[in-house]
Amino acid sequence: MAPTDAEALKALNTVIETASTLLQQLQTVLAGIHRNQNPSTEAKKSESDASSSPSAIDALALARDSTSLIRAHSTKLSLLIINEPFTPTAISTVVRELITGPIPGLASSIEVCDTNTYTSVLRRELAFRAQRVFIELGGLLQTVPKDGKILAGDKKDSFGSGGKGSLASTGVLWAACDDVIGLANMGVGGFFVKKAQEWRDTLKDVMEEMKEWGDEEPDDDDEDEDDVDELADKLGKTSVDKQDKQDMLDDFMNSQPTIPRDDPDGIRPRLETSLKRLRLIVLLYQAISKRRFKKLPPFPPTDATSDLPKRLDTTVKALQQLPDKFSDLATTFYDLDPEEIDEAMAQAFADAASVSELLSNGWDGSRDEFTEWTEKFQAEIKKA
Repeated sequence: MAPTDAEALKALNTVIETASTLLQQLQTVLAGIHRNQNPSTEAKKSESDASSSPSAIDALALARDSTSLIRAHSTKLSLLIINEPFTPTAISTVVRELITGPIPGLASSIEVCDTNTYTSVLRRELAFRAQRVFIELGGLLQTVPKDGKILAGDKKDSFGSGGKGSLASTGVLWAACDDVIGLANMGVGGFFVKKAQEWRDTLKDVMEEMKEWGDEEPDDDDEDEDDVDELADKLGKTSVDKQDKQDMLDDFMNSQPTIPRDDPDGIRPRLETSLKRLRLIVLLYQAISKRRFKKLPPFPPTDATSDLPKRLDTTVKALQQLPDKFSDLATTFYDLDPEEIDEAMAQAFADAASVSELLSNGWDGSRDEFTEWTEKFQAEIKKA
């Protein structure tokens, strides 16, 4: 016997509630993975995984396929709630298919994407993007009408302070899905190439800022009223986003005293040395992308004892931190303190040499053309 309209609507509301609860639970789990809240637990898990064979499942392919299904189902759902006739049973079917298929599939892809096989960096990125999918899918489910009438007006079309309509919610969900699919399509090597390019661009920005500051003509009436400590405190606040930090650094640089004409402390030679080596380090990032990240072997590794994921994690951490070290170096120049500059230069250059050493040999441990290049790079960076 077919259910009555009231029964079908009640069943729909129940399945929506079930799906929403599941999505909220998964969001909490993925948020913890992205923030790396339990690194000790993750480390123990990796040690256990290292003693077993790698999963035959391709985590990124699973994430891509599951997310593609979520995108397709969301399209069906979006159409069903704005077109006559309103059919609770059809909507319930779509939501049940989500609960039993692509939602757990996407969650499982993060489980398969363990740190010992895919690196902790990629696992956290995949968790972050998948979390966004679950958040936006939950938002779309909340637009499903509970009164048995299709959505119209603002409930369908709005996108503002009053909340998103169903069409806007669908569009945002599509974008979140595309981010996961894009990551999967990039693959491990493509993801790290993209990250290296982002960090290289940050280094180029720092280099350009230092060069512009060095080119400024000194004002004989300049007084040293800079506040380096205040800027450092502001930049260290986690609540300040990347663009705001960049704006602070730009404003700070523009307000700093320039190098005196007589340069009694030898600031300009130090600046020229730093700029010269920064150009080399920008080249290093480009070379790493081309000679190492673009030549990564297939993932997941077939050898359970492979140290490749761990080596990648170590390398990426160093590559990510280096732009911050040179931002710190730039700040010391604006203070015109030669001792602080020398200390910051020594630290930044030593870290750059260490980064090159991490990737000197190929992924199989052998020497190649890039090995010779890094040796020349290190010699140049370590010059007195």
